[in-house]
Amino acid sequence: MTRQRSLFEIIGPVMVGPSSSHTAGACRLGGLARAILGGTPCAARLTLHGSFAKTGRGHGTDRALVAGLLGYAPDDVRLKDALELAEGEGLAALAIDEADLGDVHPNTARLELTDAQGREWVVQGSSLGGGDVEVTLVDDFPVQLTGELPALVVVHHDQPGVVAAVTARLAADVINIAGMQVSREQRGARALMVIETDEPVPDEVAASLAALEGVAEVRRIPAV
Repeated sequence: MTRQRSLFEIIGPVMVGPSSSHTAGACRLGGLARAILGGTPCAARLTLHGSFAKTGRGHGTDRALVAGLLGYAPDDVRLKDALELAEGEGLAALAIDEADLGDVHPNTARLELTDAQGREWVVQGSSLGGGDVEVTLVDDFPVQLTGELPALVVVHHDQPGVVAAVTARLAADVINIAGMQVSREQRGARALMVIETDEPVPDEVAASLAALEGVAEVRRIPAV
């Protein structure tokens, strides 16, 4: 079935320009990466691929990605000054490179992020046009995360009963699952759930999920 696009999507998102793909989409991608990390990173290495690498700096892609990491929206006037504001916002170490990331969308970026506790996350994703984005990798796990719906990213141990316990806890609070992806490094090793929901998961429910046996971390991803 062909997806119907709204008039607002055709016109383009409300944003600081110049490009919905290279600017607004990049900012949304940075915002999703920030949510996966759990806040503003203290260090970040951004790798731009393809069209992002060739024309992204002229379109402000580097600034837009950083703006998203700082929690700015695509229409925030601070976006154009994000590189200068980064250190004052807590992003003390920033590197921006260009590289071939392989057979991926031309508007792709890889964000290697470190939080204040030294935990490192890798988020890779693409800007698809019109401000639409998709996160395709979280660490080494392939995912499909668009930010159109609120979501949970759950890092857990691959053992029987963990997936069932997480979904049962959501069902007990009448939280409907719109989509779910589960992957693992290997049998019995680290695994990842990405769960899209019809409504945001409350703080207390997310905390109860994090306390389940076998669950290591829970990140709530808002719709962006």
